[in-house]
Amino acid sequence: MSPQMAAAGSADAHADTGPETSTNGLALAAGEGDSAFEASTFGTGDHGDSGPRIARRRNALVLLALLGCLAVFVLARWLAGTPYLDSQWTATPDGQLVVHASADPALARMGGQTLRTLAGPDGGRIAADATLLQRSPRWQVSDDQRARLLQQHGALSAALATGRVQLQFEGGERIEVAATPRGYAGLGWMFWALAAAALVLYLVGWVVALARPLLYNLLFLLMSLCQAGNLISIATETLPGLGVPAGLLPLDLPVRLLLDACTGAAIVHAFALYPMRLPFAIPMAGLIWPAALLWAAAVTLGGVPGAWWWSQGLILMLGLLAWSVAKRSYATEPNPFALAMKRFAITSVATFVLMSAAVALSAHLPGLAHGVAVGASVTWYLFLGSLMVLVPFLAGRRRVLREFALLAGISTVATSLDLLLVSLFSVGPFASLAIAVFVALLLYGGARQFILSRLLGNNMLTTERIFDHLYRAARALQATPDRYPVLLAQLLRDLFDPLLMQRVSRVPSRSRVVNGGAALVIPVAPGSTTQPRAEGQQAHALVLRFAQRGQRLFTAEDARLAERLIEQLRRAVAYDLAVERGRSEERTRIAQDLHDDIGARLLTLMYQSTTPEMEDYIRHTLQDLKTLTRGLAAPEQALSHAAGEWKADLTQRLAAARAELVWSFCIDHDLRLSVVQWSALTRILRELVSNSLYHGHATRVEVAFDLTGSRLRLRVTDDGEGRAPMAWAHGLGLGGVRKRVKALSGRVTWSEATGRGISCQVEVSEFDPQDRIARSAAP
Repeated sequence: MSPQMAAAGSADAHADTGPETSTNGLALAAGEGDSAFEASTFGTGDHGDSGPRIARRRNALVLLALLGCLAVFVLARWLAGTPYLDSQWTATPDGQLVVHASADPALARMGGQTLRTLAGPDGGRIAADATLLQRSPRWQVSDDQRARLLQQHGALSAALATGRVQLQFEGGERIEVAATPRGYAGLGWMFWALAAAALVLYLVGWVVALARPLLYNLLFLLMSLCQAGNLISIATETLPGLGVPAGLLPLDLPVRLLLDACTGAAIVHAFALYPMRLPFAIPMAGLIWPAALLWAAAVTLGGVPGAWWWSQGLILMLGLLAWSVAKRSYATEPNPFALAMKRFAITSVATFVLMSAAVALSAHLPGLAHGVAVGASVTWYLFLGSLMVLVPFLAGRRRVLREFALLAGISTVATSLDLLLVSLFSVGPFASLAIAVFVALLLYGGARQFILSRLLGNNMLTTERIFDHLYRAARALQATPDRYPVLLAQLLRDLFDPLLMQRVSRVPSRSRVVNGGAALVIPVAPGSTTQPRAEGQQAHALVLRFAQRGQRLFTAEDARLAERLIEQLRRAVAYDLAVERGRSEERTRIAQDLHDDIGARLLTLMYQSTTPEMEDYIRHTLQDLKTLTRGLAAPEQALSHAAGEWKADLTQRLAAARAELVWSFCIDHDLRLSVVQWSALTRILRELVSNSLYHGHATRVEVAFDLTGSRLRLRVTDDGEGRAPMAWAHGLGLGGVRKRVKALSGRVTWSEATGRGISCQVEVSEFDPQDRIARSAAP
């Protein structure tokens, strides 16, 4: 029912010119028919002078709070000075008035007696019945009963003003009782509770309006003031004892119907403006306001028969119209706030119908009409007020308000059932209360999660689901740390299922819920404390709009969850980098030790060799050691560079054995090999060629290397003496080949070559997982 959400967290600025491209491929631009939210801006607005403005608003709010408290105090002081009979009364089923207790000794002596008439010093008699307990003409179903209520209370006020009232009881006994001022204690706790509720609603309205004085916020302020006025009116009706201030009751119907009409018209008008301005907003406002006010005026001033029914019809019509406008707004743009307001509207309408039915059915029961009317009025307006207090903070950290609204709704249902059972089925008060409480507990216990999720937009993400998505994103991020922004966007899309995702240049300091929960802004830093920002990359923010395809609002819990996800992903990157840094340092140390120690000893042996064959063997060993240490020292290297080293190494080996190398290398794209990939391929090639030379005595070795997409094929064929590979016993050499191929997630097979020799084929279907992940995560 409120247009603008959290006062301090609303979107408040001006969109960047030109459309932004969302990460799901949709081009978004603020245009005709778009909602008021502009995704490239957020914050409190007024960035240049936010300090002075905030101070002025705070001072204005303090002043308004003081004025509200002063108004309540002035009203309480006036009511405390009005005369009344300090007594407690009950109504019999046939509508008779029975004294229950009194502070006056003479009246207390008549406890349990039925009062027949009251009279002032002038002798004028006033018929005494349960009508004197009824204080609200607005909730009187019968026109005749309303007129009688006004007549009786007017006469009673005149009698109390004289200072003394004569009471005649059944049986003819008469006593004279002094009318005393109420005092503050005579106002009763219910008056102070309702006055406090009215003050809270009054302040919430001003908070929203002062935060952003836009039209829909001013409409919310009008609603709040009207409903605060209703609560104050109800507070004056709950005064204990007999007697109300003269002049209040004749104004009850016209004033309160006017407040209800203004509230209903303001709700319809606000729904047509927020969260999306509908094309018919202006014509509807021009039609609904005069119609509602004229209807209210005709009912109260024109003497229309059945004023209560026409009053209820007006409120019902405005409620249904508000529901249809919210439904149209959501159909035009699936903003979850519009969905929440549609559900609020239909819930309020259903509750209003239930309460009206209870009042209408109890009208023919004189002993119950008073209690039902008071209970219905208090319950309905407290329920409506609780919804209005809740709405501006739907997306905020106000769990207490959410629970309060839920309990208010359940209490309204319980009260309505209680009143209906009493008025319709004549169930006893205790039995009806027990049944109503039982049904309310069932509703609260069984439907709490459903109501919270459907009505209040609660977060439905489960821990298992969050962990599953986070684990997969972290694994992918460890493989490709440079894809952090893209992987984060994919993770957020999987978790929140937004209808739109937008990239904007303005970056907030933290994740924030904006536009009343319709959007979530999440900062994305391409670099982090563990990884420098790549050249050309800029910090940006992701704006997620309409969670779960427009089915719920974003909440502060979602913002905190996004912050934790970002932190966990950054920790995953930091952990991976730390582990890789440790591995790299250890490899470098091992390579350095091999070079400095083993290399130096081999070089000494080469100079001390006694035969040319020994010197040549040691020279080849030094070359192998050089290749090994260079591969260990480099964290990764290009496949094309590694292939050049493999070819040179194999050429040298085969030339020493007087064998020929036929080399074929074909790739459709180059990539960087990790140490694991480089080491595995290097040792596989060496082992296969060594087997061809020393076991097969080959004179010709063909090496064919092919990489197409992510599929790698390596084939080594010789013309040696080897046959029947299926019968081979796989020792350390062939077992090592199988183990290294398995580490690459591939498979290896040996077969007899055409003519003579052995052919070994290595195939890895997903050799390039890093590039594959990067492509799949790209928008």
